[in-house]
Amino acid sequence: MPDRTAGLAAAAQHARAFLNAVDERPVASMVDASCVRKALGGPVPDHGEDPAVAIEALVAGADAGLVASAGPRHFGFVVGGAVPAALAADWLVSAWDQNAAFHSLSPAAAAIEEVASAWVLDLLGLPAVASVGFVTGGQAANTTCLAAARHAVLAAAGWDVENDGLIGAPPVRILCGEQAHATIYTALRLLGLGATTSIRIAADDQGRMDPDALREALAEADGPTIVCAQAGNVATGAFDAFEAIGDACSAHNAWLHIDGAFGLWAAAAPATRHLTRAVERADSWAVDAHKWLNVPYDAAMAIVADSDTHVAAMSLAGAYLVVDPGQRDNTNYVPESSRRARAVPVYAAIRSLGRAGIAELIERNCAQARRMADRLAAIPGAKVLNDVVLNQVLVRLPGGDDANRAAVAAIQRDGTCWLGGTTWHGRYVLRVSISNWATTDDDVDRSADAIVLAAQTIASA
Repeated sequence: MPDRTAGLAAAAQHARAFLNAVDERPVASMVDASCVRKALGGPVPDHGEDPAVAIEALVAGADAGLVASAGPRHFGFVVGGAVPAALAADWLVSAWDQNAAFHSLSPAAAAIEEVASAWVLDLLGLPAVASVGFVTGGQAANTTCLAAARHAVLAAAGWDVENDGLIGAPPVRILCGEQAHATIYTALRLLGLGATTSIRIAADDQGRMDPDALREALAEADGPTIVCAQAGNVATGAFDAFEAIGDACSAHNAWLHIDGAFGLWAAAAPATRHLTRAVERADSWAVDAHKWLNVPYDAAMAIVADSDTHVAAMSLAGAYLVVDPGQRDNTNYVPESSRRARAVPVYAAIRSLGRAGIAELIERNCAQARRMADRLAAIPGAKVLNDVVLNQVLVRLPGGDDANRAAVAAIQRDGTCWLGGTTWHGRYVLRVSISNWATTDDDVDRSADAIVLAAQTIASA
């Protein structure tokens, strides 16, 4: 009988070593992909190796190419870490090896999705009757929600898009704020609605959609309409005015979708909940768990207020499929069949943190963002460009775009922390995103010191 646990001890040993060192590990990788390919590549082996030997080789070849994004000073791309219970649960997901598609394949996975769904809806202040699909990330969440939106608005116009497709269908109007996230447009492309066909609604200097401009655009025509709003601008952290936007959508029978990849978690903390006022009025919501809930990749939620609409857009049927009446088949809420039980780490994270722990994590990271903004604003000639309402900080260092690009590159090379750059209102700026459970105020100060040093070095060059 093969040893099913062969290699696990080696993997656990290396995992512990990595996690024990990640707080002080240089945040950027030490090599690029070509070096990892050289170490791990070559022809397919003719003969297999002992699992422990294969694991040792994998770690040796990959280590220099790893980014310490799990550590406390990775401030790029709104990347969270993994709280211990979620990480441990994720190991169990692989060991259990459940296909989470159907109740018949894993009653445990079906039940855990139901429990985690109810908890997430409660934490985010969303309708308890909404349905939740556990998808890979924000892209899949937005795509799933907009598939449900496409179904609903075309069904209301008498068109069955799932059976008849889009050829000959009534045109669907899509309205998005000027600062809508790129995944919205990719979702529209994947759904056959067109990445460049949406009507762009003016936004203010923080990226918030103008409700008056939305009302005017909605009044210009009728027919199937979808509006995409935002909870947490990816650059500034700003929130759209959901109450006014909800009123406008209701007046014109438009479907309202909210992209809340990281920002929707603000609803789970008393100090930030006001930012999400009236968010429950939407028809669908996208939210990531691997951002602010801090679970391992991949985990996100596509949430739809009307479960029947959700299922109509996503359901899978086949003569060979075993359906257990009255039970949840998880595949009916996501664009996948075979998949891992990704709700398990979500369940573990919520159970280990509790409502109070999740609120504390969010509020602490927001306070750390304000702390970082204060430190960076003190750099001579620097300017913080956003109202730091959440966990995002945009700063423009003195000098032009080239100086700011050079500063980002220098900060990343230094390895104390990792942040990215972005273009905001035509200018290249530094973007800091704080969303890791392990980040301390000392990490913020150490990182700010490194950013200040880079700014001084670039200014004196």
